[in-house]
Amino acid sequence: MAREIHDLNVELRSGTGKGAARQARRDGKVPGVVYGDGQEPISINLPYYYLLKHLKAGRFLQTLFNLKVPGHDDVHVVCRGVQRDVVKDSPIHVDFMRLHDESRIVLHIHVNFDNADKAPGIKRGGVLTVVRSEVELEVLAGDIPDHVTVDLTGKNIGDVIHISDVVLPEGVKPTIARNFVIANVAAPAGLLAVED
Repeated sequence: MAREIHDLNVELRSGTGKGAARQARRDGKVPGVVYGDGQEPISINLPYYYLLKHLKAGRFLQTLFNLKVPGHDDVHVVCRGVQRDVVKDSPIHVDFMRLHDESRIVLHIHVNFDNADKAPGIKRGGVLTVVRSEVELEVLAGDIPDHVTVDLTGKNIGDVIHISDVVLPEGVKPTIARNFVIANVAAPAGLLAVED
């Protein structure tokens, strides 16, 4: 269930501060920084279209990357923020945090809904109402799940699916202590009108 760790190739940025960052943007690059794990921060540049391709692929903030920086050891990182231009909405800065495989981090993980064809409530015309398409989970950095799966088998109209109904991978736990709702099977509007 854990996803493959992709390489992210970056280059070192000479100099820090606004001047070096502006020069990087003029050169068609996006400045960034790698921090954490008790080490000194490293200033980096990513080619603009290379970063854009990864952003458009989706789930960029949930993905563990193997960061390759020339002259440094490869390190696992997760993106902690992408700053965007307020007018163009294009990326202008990116922050990465170093991680060990044993580190525990909080991420928003996508929720998949399976076996809708085996749910009597949906077969009778019920509608699956998704309350949370992503759930905030505490996960191990070395074993980040690609998604969590909700099994809709046997769900009837009026059934509510809570986080406790979901089988989470080993070592994964929700960050919210209460048993929150993920989805429910609602009656269709036509059925409500007939009953009235």
